[in-house]
Amino acid sequence: MIRLATIGTSKITNHFAGAVDLVDGIEISCVYSRDSARAASLARELGAASAVSDLRRMLSSADIDAVYVGSPNSVHHEQALAAIRAGKHVLVEKPAVPGAAAWAELVAAAAESGVVLLEGIRNEYDPGIGLIRDVLPRLGAIRRASFRYQKRSSRYDQVLAGKRVNMFDPAMAGGALMDLGVYCAHALISLFGPPERVLAAAVPVLSGVDGAGAALAVYPGFVADLSYSKITTSSLPSEIQGEEATLLIDHIASPRSMTLQHRDGTSEQLTLDDPQHTLIDEVRRFVQLIDSGDAPAQDHERTYQTLLLLDAIRANS
Repeated sequence: MIRLATIGTSKITNHFAGAVDLVDGIEISCVYSRDSARAASLARELGAASAVSDLRRMLSSADIDAVYVGSPNSVHHEQALAAIRAGKHVLVEKPAVPGAAAWAELVAAAAESGVVLLEGIRNEYDPGIGLIRDVLPRLGAIRRASFRYQKRSSRYDQVLAGKRVNMFDPAMAGGALMDLGVYCAHALISLFGPPERVLAAAVPVLSGVDGAGAALAVYPGFVADLSYSKITTSSLPSEIQGEEATLLIDHIASPRSMTLQHRDGTSEQLTLDDPQHTLIDEVRRFVQLIDSGDAPAQDHERTYQTLLLLDAIRANS
């Protein structure tokens, strides 16, 4: 049994815990928070055996095998690196770190310590992305792709009122690109690899981060645009356009329903059953890597290339 400790007490940790409950071979045994009362409260809620407010103490415990990092983006690197150096396997919530260089440092540290490091990016492990990959040859030569994730945050009104909100705080590595755009970027890298060049623009909000943005990724023979927003909402599907057919995708972060539109006017509906939990596949992958001892080189490279893409988008916005 993999004994897992969690770092972070926000909603994502509760959501992640629900996926852990559905996967054999792993359990949450400890909860960490700088606030001891919050740690104790969440531990009771999750049924964890212990709660701690001292990170070094937790990481030195022989009763902990692995750590889930679900804290604000700005401290992912520091906390993940500390866990790796303590000999713990690490699953770090997306985006794993703010940039590619920091990820390369974590990968090197994990190799040195002989532990598993994995980014918790749900669409990388979702069977929907696998279905899209299988369908791509039926589209003919790919010429255009549009990946979208635009959903107005319930906390945006607080930003408009001048309040500090972590996900809109530049000091916390917040913003639309890091929170939602990362799903579009990861899907693009997973399906097509890194682009040749990137153009981008951002819409700033009062706090100083991007509330919305768009990027154009240029590939040999085709272009792909990424659209993301936390200050507006869109129900438009994502799509991939080929010379023979176009694939419409309901949700790039968790694809479940797709329409394959052929150039002769006919269409096919492709559907997948809803998963038991949106994060279950990333937890399964984490457990499989720990149990097998396999090196997640492909996982690491896709995260690295995604972070390089995010770096390029920020540099060109």
